[in-house]
Amino acid sequence: MTLRFDHITAPRPDRDSLAATHAAIDARLDAGDRPGALALWDKARRDYDTWSSLVHLRFAQNTADADAVAAREYADALAPEAATHETALKRRLLADGDRAGLEATAGAHAVALWETDITAFDPAIAADTEEESRLCARYTALLASAKVALKGHELNLSGIAPFAEDPDRATRHEAEAARWGFFARNGDALDEIYDQLVRLRTGMARKLGDATFTPLAYRRMRRLDYGPADVARYRDAVARHVTPLVARILEARRATHGWDRLRYWDEALIDPAGNPKPAGDHDTLVMAAQTMFDRMDPRLAGFYAMMREGGFLDLKNRSGKAGGGFCTSFPSVGAPFIFANFNGTHNDIGVFTHEMGHAFQCWESRHQPGVDYLWPTMEAAEIHSMGLEYLTHPQMGLLVGDAAADRYRAMHLIGALSFLPYGVCVDHFQHEVYANPDATPAERHAMWQRLERHYMPWTDYGDLAYPAKGGRWQAKQHIYNSPFYYIDYTLALCVALQFWVWSRRDAKGALDAYVALCGRGGSMPFQGLVASAGLVSPFAEGALEAAVNEAASVLGV
Repeated sequence: MTLRFDHITAPRPDRDSLAATHAAIDARLDAGDRPGALALWDKARRDYDTWSSLVHLRFAQNTADADAVAAREYADALAPEAATHETALKRRLLADGDRAGLEATAGAHAVALWETDITAFDPAIAADTEEESRLCARYTALLASAKVALKGHELNLSGIAPFAEDPDRATRHEAEAARWGFFARNGDALDEIYDQLVRLRTGMARKLGDATFTPLAYRRMRRLDYGPADVARYRDAVARHVTPLVARILEARRATHGWDRLRYWDEALIDPAGNPKPAGDHDTLVMAAQTMFDRMDPRLAGFYAMMREGGFLDLKNRSGKAGGGFCTSFPSVGAPFIFANFNGTHNDIGVFTHEMGHAFQCWESRHQPGVDYLWPTMEAAEIHSMGLEYLTHPQMGLLVGDAAADRYRAMHLIGALSFLPYGVCVDHFQHEVYANPDATPAERHAMWQRLERHYMPWTDYGDLAYPAKGGRWQAKQHIYNSPFYYIDYTLALCVALQFWVWSRRDAKGALDAYVALCGRGGSMPFQGLVASAGLVSPFAEGALEAAVNEAASVLGV
């Protein structure tokens, strides 16, 4: 019987039920039944996470729905209470003198994660975390409310994308002018929201004993085996090895088109013949993907059929829907859900294969022994998503048509190389922001301008005044809603490109290693998972250069 999304329910917790559940867990510990206490806690966490995922998904599906907003506000208000109970329990478990016994029951890596978790939350910041969630939701709703007039249409921000990569240069310019006009009109509100977030997060960090938010952010991301210094070296490697390569690619594009200068609105037109588009509408793409996975591997095929038939896909763009794409999960049943905004561009394929990678990993690791191992940390999770983007390359004819398949594959590689400087710029910007929390909005815009010139010196906004003054970063939701969650994509891309190189020589071996990695879930820290798949850490000397050079060789640049 096919699992169905609309059959998934979870009990709505409240403060009393949370207290009762944790009292029962404590009672089992008091009785010396640690395995029983951990089993009860694991079930409680799965139920709570399923309920929270349902609430936040429904808000994302319609940010204007009053009931969904109220439910999200209730969940955000309850989250600090849940975190308080969870932190107290972790502290109690870690205080037990029988560390070996705890590790034998829960897993050594889980225990290490808990040690990090208890330093990232305290009841003293409970009200602050609720306010943080409120501000993030305000940002999400503001962007989702966009109604932009373009070419006789009223569009949201996702709907602008097809016009922003139109082969006609004037149309691309008009699309970007419309997009950034929205940000200019809302610039003061966006500055205010971010200023409040920076000050709030800095205050939380100081309450927990940190001088700045950055170390707290790394602990919240559960980064156990690397730190800011490693990330800084990686950013430097991108600036050395990738920025000059992308500059050459963009200069060749300018020369091919005969433009006097390459402008910002030209960067999205990667293919001189026009970026390949999906070979059909939403329904066509969804069914073509089934054929693609059928050809690739029965494990992928069966999983995707369950997702498609069970209603675990919401891919159509519509008014009021939050922007972007993501994969969430319901750990009480082991199933994931994919959320996206198809707009008829090549990004539909990229987002779909990306989120399918997350979803497949979630499904393959559903039998891991504890909830801490269901998902890896985010930079490792992005290996699964980006890895599947590349492993589907041989089947791209099904999604874009055979005539455009090679063009899509080239465009995808060029897009990946071009993304790396932007991705590390987003990360570097956040390190500077939180190192200087008292900076004014204007000073933050100046920070972005300076870093943009370092990592992306080709960027020329022409008459687009708002991004030209340093406002481009405000369109990146991760900066607001998921601080420091962005370098993860660039680290994972270095690993995903290794999967791509491997698959070009041994498609079955690469895919089998990928599936096995998905099944390991979060049972190891980032670099351990990379090594377990026979791949090289992005922090290793030469790892990024080797992956990038292979892509450049294939592209002939």
